[in-house]
Amino acid sequence: MEGKILRKNPRKAAVMALFYPDSRNMTHLLCILRKTYEGIHSNQVALPGGKAEREDGSLKITALRETYEEVGVNPKDVEIVRTISEVYIPPSNFEVQPFIGLYKEPKPFKIQESEVASLLEISLTDFLEDINLTSKKLSTSYAKEISVPAFKLNDYIIWGATAMMLSEIKDLLKQVL
Repeated sequence: MEGKILRKNPRKAAVMALFYPDSRNMTHLLCILRKTYEGIHSNQVALPGGKAEREDGSLKITALRETYEEVGVNPKDVEIVRTISEVYIPPSNFEVQPFIGLYKEPKPFKIQESEVASLLEISLTDFLEDINLTSKKLSTSYAKEISVPAFKLNDYIIWGATAMMLSEIKDLLKQVL
C-alpha cells in the first residue's frame, strides 16, 4: 500500500510530558536531550520515557518508572492528568503512549548520565507561542527530503514524534487557556 506505514509488531514505550512550576511559580515543560550514541534517536530532544518492561504492568507505570530513572522524579509526586494519542515511530518500530503529568512540588532533577545529556526546561509561555513553530527537512527510510513540523525551543529544534506529541498537547492547552 503506497503512503501507508505498516506496523510490524511494534515494541511498546511510554513517555511523560511533565509540567511543573519553577521558583517564580512559572509553569515549565520538561524535555531531555538524549546522549550521543550509535542509534536512531541519538542526540535528539525527547520527553522522558522509554520502553516498557514486562514487570511494569501498564504503560502508565512505564512512563513513571522511566521518568524516575531519567530525571529523578518520584512517581508518587506525579499526578497523571491524561494520555494523548499514541505515536508510532517507524525507524525504531516503537509505539509510544504519551502521558501528561503534573509535578506540583518539584525537587531538583537528577539526570541519568548514561542516557541524558541535559535537561530542557521549557517555559509554558514559550511553548504556546506560535512564533516557535518551524519546520525541518529530513529524509527517512520511507520519505525523501520532506518538510516536517517542528518547534524551536530553548535553542533546539524539536521534531519527529516528540514534535507530534507536543503539537497535540499545545492544541489541548490552547482549548483551556
